[in-house]
Amino acid sequence: MRVVWLGTVLAGLLAALTVPPSPSVPPPAPPFVSPHLPPAPPGMSAATPLTAPTVPPTPPAPDAVTGEHPEIWGHARVVRGTRSLVIGTATASEADLADLARRADRASLVVARVAGPVRPLVLVPATTAQAATLAAPASVDGLAAVAATDRVIIEPGSFARLSDAGRDVVLAHELTHVATGAATDARTPKWLVEGFADYVGYLRSGIPVREAAAELAAEVRAGRTPSALPGPDDFAPGSPRLAQAYEEAWLACRYVAARYGEPALVALYREFRRGDRADAAGALPRALGVPAGRFTGAWRAYVKAELS
Repeated sequence: MRVVWLGTVLAGLLAALTVPPSPSVPPPAPPFVSPHLPPAPPGMSAATPLTAPTVPPTPPAPDAVTGEHPEIWGHARVVRGTRSLVIGTATASEADLADLARRADRASLVVARVAGPVRPLVLVPATTAQAATLAAPASVDGLAAVAATDRVIIEPGSFARLSDAGRDVVLAHELTHVATGAATDARTPKWLVEGFADYVGYLRSGIPVREAAAELAAEVRAGRTPSALPGPDDFAPGSPRLAQAYEEAWLACRYVAARYGEPALVALYREFRRGDRADAAGALPRALGVPAGRFTGAWRAYVKAELS
């Protein structure tokens, strides 16, 4: 699920997502070299998306979607983008739905390059209560959007308060979850699921690292560098360091891409997906050639370097 919670816990991130983006996206940072890790292994220059089905996925027919909740979708408005399908309630603005379709089209191209092909199906209910009904059993409390197995559900109040850049980040993040099958993935650690989605979400945002990771940056400047990658409980609603957990996860994935290359990040995700929980400790050594402890040390050094 996307990290945009509308409480004070994510005030820094919301500030980053509610200001105009930079005029141009800065070039990628040079590879980060840490004394904790050996040189990156050769042969990782060609990126292969995480999922690459022979036939691109196709959204369900509008009638099939609206028929699931006729009490919400009576006289629904349907807008088709080049690749996307957006369904709104009768009160939705055609212009707003068309704008969302264009954003989903663009986001799907970013997602496809890293995570795999996705045909966006975006649902736009009129109220938070309707969004909660569509997302159940997942919660939409404080969220701008949530991904289900084959669709993204917009929480209209929260989403409306985002900047243009913020909306693009949220859509790319959630569509990454759809492309990777995150809703049914019980193998991949939470930090990688959410960090990978944020990595894709921020790829073309132009938002500086210290703004996107404002809460964690404040801790690092105060001399508190994280000691371990965030665990599942750190991502639970109401967690005292929820913002920092997402930021730590994002920077872990950003570190892998900066140090080893984006294909290595995809390979790491693939290693976790193909294994099982009992074999999770072996995923990092297989994908990156280092044990978990050394990886954590190098990630901590990266976080300190990026946010100090």
